[in-house]
Amino acid sequence: MAGQGRGAVRRAAACLLTALLALAGCSAPEPADPAPQEIRTLLDRHARALLARDEAAYAVALDPAHAPTAIEEFDRLAEVPLASWAYRLKDVDRDGQDRARVRADLSYRIDGYDSGAVTTERVLDLTERDGRWYVTADRPAEGATQQLWQQGDVEAVRGARSLVLGVGQPQERLKAIAAQADRAVPAVSAAWPEDWAGRVVVLVPATLDAMGGLLGAPGPSYRGMAAVTTGEVGGGPDAPADRVIVNPEAYGVLGDFGQQVVLTHETTHVATRAATSAATPVWLSEGLADWVAYRDTGRTAAQAAPELRRAVRAGELPAALPDDKAFAFGGDADALARAYEGGWLACALIAERWGEPELRAFYRAVGAHPQREGAVEKALADVLDTTPEEFTEDWRRYLRQRLG
Repeated sequence: MAGQGRGAVRRAAACLLTALLALAGCSAPEPADPAPQEIRTLLDRHARALLARDEAAYAVALDPAHAPTAIEEFDRLAEVPLASWAYRLKDVDRDGQDRARVRADLSYRIDGYDSGAVTTERVLDLTERDGRWYVTADRPAEGATQQLWQQGDVEAVRGARSLVLGVGQPQERLKAIAAQADRAVPAVSAAWPEDWAGRVVVLVPATLDAMGGLLGAPGPSYRGMAAVTTGEVGGGPDAPADRVIVNPEAYGVLGDFGQQVVLTHETTHVATRAATSAATPVWLSEGLADWVAYRDTGRTAAQAAPELRRAVRAGELPAALPDDKAFAFGGDADALARAYEGGWLACALIAERWGEPELRAFYRAVGAHPQREGAVEKALADVLDTTPEEFTEDWRRYLRQRLG
């Protein structure tokens, strides 16, 4: 009788609890939406098929309406030596029962060149039929840059120390750029004997506007630039890979010497990326790149710094090293040239008076500072045993000596 009484109490308590939960509006949790995991599996299979160059497996994930466009991009990637290709699902927005919009990070590495991956955000539209998801559209997310293969068929030229990827360019031009990049790499390594990849990837789009698409900005804003280097400053071995992007218009009008200087300059940015940070002023990063580019060319200061020479001879000696604003494009082209030339001669002064090892040590010390404020001042004191005021006066005297 006692056991039966306890059972009745338990049953009554359970009924009371059920009634209270019902009154409180409580209910069992909704089952988890299986779509994100299914979509993640779809994207993983899709990526593996592309990496394996398995067109049939790649097409399985495609909606028939999207398949021609997607297969075209698949074919454009044929000459790109990929080491990895992967999606990281960020967000799934369901639109009804059978549609979804997905945001994902696409990361890829080029075999033999990239230690870190290039990552770009994509938006994919998906549809579900008979329990399976299919890709109906795949495009860059708002604000994300285009990738070269989205602009046309990619042709690859492998150099000894370079990989040149071009769209809409004659193969002979790509071969010439690869030869120039191959010469740039050892020149940079000689001037910057630090631990870096010792190889470079160069992208050559078809037009100036296409260059802008790769950089996420209007093409005309790069009209006066022969090439640009992308990358993440202060990055370690897993930092996003650098790319040198050539402006086919501005680069094309340069002679062999000018093109070689440009590629050596840009390759220097690749080599020094890990030592460059937000603390590094532009005059130092651009000045060092120009110092490396001109280092073994035999060019005099008057030849390499014509705009600054004209200013010095006209009695317009700069009062201070150029600030970051002086390097902005879209303004006075002569003033921009003077800023680059002034940064180059500041680095040349350090290399000549203190020595090349001290120039490299100075560059590393500035970049290692936790913030911009005080970075140059501390490195001047610690590495060169001077002050900003003394260094500025030394630089101004150096300009007069070299350009006057």
